[in-house]
Amino acid sequence: MKKQIINYIVLFALSFVSVSCSDFLDVNDDPNNPTVSTPKLTLPVAQQDLLALNSRSMNYIGNFMVYNWTTPSNWSANQNLIRYNITTNTLANVWETSYADIFKNLTYIENYEGSADYTVYKVISKVLKGYQYQYIVDLYGDAPYTEANQRAEVLFPKYDDSETIYKDLIDKLTEAANQSVNMPDNYDDPGSQDIIFGGDMTKWAQFANTIKLRLLIRMSSTGQDAYISSEIAKINANGAGYITSSVLGNPGYSDDTNKQNPFFGYLGSAAGQTTPTDRNDFTIATDYALDYLAGTTNDLRYQRLYAEAEEGGYHGAAQSTTLPASGFTSEETSHVGPGLLINSEQDQPLMLHSEALLLQAEAMVRGYIPGGDAAAKSMYEQAVISSFNFLKVPDATTEANNYLAQPLPNVSWDDSTDKLQAIAVQKWIALNGVNGAESWIEVTRTGFPANLPVPTEADSAGKRPVRLLYPNSEIARNPDNVPAQTKEAIYTNIPFWKN
Repeated sequence: MKKQIINYIVLFALSFVSVSCSDFLDVNDDPNNPTVSTPKLTLPVAQQDLLALNSRSMNYIGNFMVYNWTTPSNWSANQNLIRYNITTNTLANVWETSYADIFKNLTYIENYEGSADYTVYKVISKVLKGYQYQYIVDLYGDAPYTEANQRAEVLFPKYDDSETIYKDLIDKLTEAANQSVNMPDNYDDPGSQDIIFGGDMTKWAQFANTIKLRLLIRMSSTGQDAYISSEIAKINANGAGYITSSVLGNPGYSDDTNKQNPFFGYLGSAAGQTTPTDRNDFTIATDYALDYLAGTTNDLRYQRLYAEAEEGGYHGAAQSTTLPASGFTSEETSHVGPGLLINSEQDQPLMLHSEALLLQAEAMVRGYIPGGDAAAKSMYEQAVISSFNFLKVPDATTEANNYLAQPLPNVSWDDSTDKLQAIAVQKWIALNGVNGAESWIEVTRTGFPANLPVPTEADSAGKRPVRLLYPNSEIARNPDNVPAQTKEAIYTNIPFWKN
């Protein structure tokens, strides 16, 4: 078999370029005669950029960090990832796209002054900022926040403390949820300009509440139980509850160039093509993930998370740059599966219902939400059923119940002595391939799955990275404010919420 040698340095750089999808919904059709944008035009652009960034680069690195994906023996891609060689060039677009595109557009909406009432757009922007700033804090730590995206007034924004940002996001999400449930009857409905909820403000309130719960659960080991409980009481007070289905975005994806679902175009096939992309070819299952799902726990989700190998069966590989030439090639291993890669038109998930249910289950176990063990068990089992249904496992609900009936720890609620571990393991499974960044952050927080491997070639003394490094672009633009960092920071600068 011909060895497909790639200059891995170039490939590593290219593999994490998450192309901004603003051109999908370009507010400026004629660059020679630029238009003045409005919140109506800007909102779908910001939403699409958010969907693209989270489904591509952030998802990809996360699935490597939690040992879901690896690279076959006939490709030399992803060697830096497998070695945990994370530098100031790694995934720079996570920072750059967040600030230069997403936050810039959302701030523009929030600060817009015009004759029309754009309150709805400003509320939605507040929720989306809460969603993405959480990842900036979780993946980098301290960050520009109060002075960010104010280029006319502040050229060199200061860095705010990560916990301070978190708590302000919680306040802003509270405000957004309360505003969403108290909209006047004649509010300016964004309709199709809102490519996530179509202007349904009840759903925006539920999403704000669920993001807020995620942040509060993240803080559960900081010794601030009274604060967390008081903030959850505010969620209860607005009456909207939490999301009741997965949060999905779709501006009208198609199989045309620059119109595809961003995840499918990234890991499926190019527009108008049926041949998988190179990235699809060099992204395969790990042996650990497949063995755990298909072997240890008899979890049929493996057939949806991973594809049958070209030469038959379901086979994974270790995260290694020195795999044997035979037995671990692209043709002999399983790639990203049909439950994730559907077609160019598929909706793009932003938050899964299964995650929301598991967050509520954890809140119940910790005593933040009433109901006790019985209610937590119900939420846990509903989450597993939701995950089976999201992946379209045949006879999903029946198979999920069969799975849950097995007397296995981290599967059956009653047979799991450590309920928090069971919740964490099920979240690791549910987020597989969908939200790798969230899964990585949760593995950092919980330490589960407990025996998740670390690549033997990683120069980390058995440690897993817990963060990214501030990118070179930020160091060059804002040198006096960027916190000092060393390469070891990816292991040692743990998030404020990690005890």
